[in-house]
Amino acid sequence: MAKDESPALQSWSIENARALAAIVEGVDEEGLKPADYNLLGLRAAIEAGPSSALNEIASKSFQYLVEDLRDGRTPMDARKQWFVFDPDQDRYPTKKLMSEALESGDMAGVLSKIMPEHPDYQRLKGELAKTPATNPARQKLIRANMDRWRWLARDLGGQYLMTNVPEFQLRLTVNDKIIRTYRTVVGKPGRTATPQIAESVEGVIFNPTWTVPQSIVKGEGLGARVLANPAWGRARGYKASRGANGWVSVVQQPGPSNSLGLMKLDMPNKHAIFFHDTPSRHLFKNDARALSHGCIRTERATELAIALAILQGGLTADEGVEKLKSGVYTKVPFQKTMPAYITYFTMAQNIDGELTTFSDIYGRDAAVLASLDAPRKANRSRVTDEQVIVIEDNLRDS
Repeated sequence: MAKDESPALQSWSIENARALAAIVEGVDEEGLKPADYNLLGLRAAIEAGPSSALNEIASKSFQYLVEDLRDGRTPMDARKQWFVFDPDQDRYPTKKLMSEALESGDMAGVLSKIMPEHPDYQRLKGELAKTPATNPARQKLIRANMDRWRWLARDLGGQYLMTNVPEFQLRLTVNDKIIRTYRTVVGKPGRTATPQIAESVEGVIFNPTWTVPQSIVKGEGLGARVLANPAWGRARGYKASRGANGWVSVVQQPGPSNSLGLMKLDMPNKHAIFFHDTPSRHLFKNDARALSHGCIRTERATELAIALAILQGGLTADEGVEKLKSGVYTKVPFQKTMPAYITYFTMAQNIDGELTTFSDIYGRDAAVLASLDAPRKANRSRVTDEQVIVIEDNLRDS
C-alpha cells in the first residue's frame, strides 16, 4: 500500500472544527466518551478563532477519534487471547481521512467509512440508546461488545465463517446474512481455551487422518502399544512408525472412528486451531459445550463440508457426497480462500436474531470493562504480546 504523505497536523477552519465538535458531542451513541477527544479544549479553541492551537487540538482530537472508531478503544493488553490482526489502519490511514474530511467538509461522511457496519453492531448500538442510565452495568457490557466489533476488520468478506465461542455456535454467512448454523464444542477454560483468531480456510478435507500428539504417543504410551500390538492398533485405525532416531509417530487413518470424524477444514495457522467433525456427537446435546482442548468440533460437519465444497471448491453436491463416502483422504482446495473468524462476544444477536447475553466462560470481560473506565491509552500496539499456545488436541471426551 502506498505510504500516506498527508501531514499529521493539518489546517482547520472554524466550520470544520465545529463539525468535528458536534460528532464528538454525540460519540456516546457509539459507546465512546466525548471527554476522550478533548471536547472542552476543542470548544475553547473554536471560540478563540483560527490559530495554530486550533489546528493542533482539532488534529489530535480527530486522530484519537479515528483510532477508536476504526480500531477500538480497548488497548491490546486488555484483549485476552486476541490474535486477530485488524487491517483497517492500513486501509483507512488517519492522515488521509483527515485530509479528505477537511477538503470535502463532510466530516460525518468520512468518519462513517470506518465505523462497523455489521448488523450486530447496529443492534448493540440501538440497545445502548434505549438502556437507561440507571443500569450502568448493562450499558458498560453493551459498550464493551460494541468495541469488540471495532477490533475486527470492517469488511469481513462476502462469504465467511464466524463462530462466537461463548454461544457455542458457528455461522456460515453470505453478505452478513446467516445461511446455516451449527452447534460447536469449544476449548475448556484455562490453557486449552479457544483463542480468538481470523484466518483463511483453504479447503475441505474429507476423511482426514489424525496425527496423534506426542503427549499421547509418548506420554501415555500409545506409540509403544501400537508397535507391540499392530492388530490392536489397526482395529482402532492407528498406524505407528519408528524413525531412524527412535522417534515414534502414530497416525489414525480415515474412518468413522477417526477422532477428527469425517471432515476437517484446512485452515493453516500458528495456533493449530481448526473446525472439524467428531465421532462423539452426543456432546452437541449439552447446553454448555466448553469441553475440547481448543479446536472447534462442529455439529453436522459433513453437511458443512459439502456446502463449502460446492460454494468454494466448485464441486457438485453429488461429487461432494461421493468423496465423503469414499472413505479415502481427499482434499478439495477452494478456488478462493474463505475468511473464518473465531470471536468472543458476551452480548450479541443469537442465531435466531435475538439480542442475548452469553456466559463469560473464559473471564475475558473484566479487562475490557476496566479499560473503558481507565484513561484512554495513546500509541497502542496493533498486535498482542501474549504467548501463542499451540493446541495439541487429544480429541477425547471430557
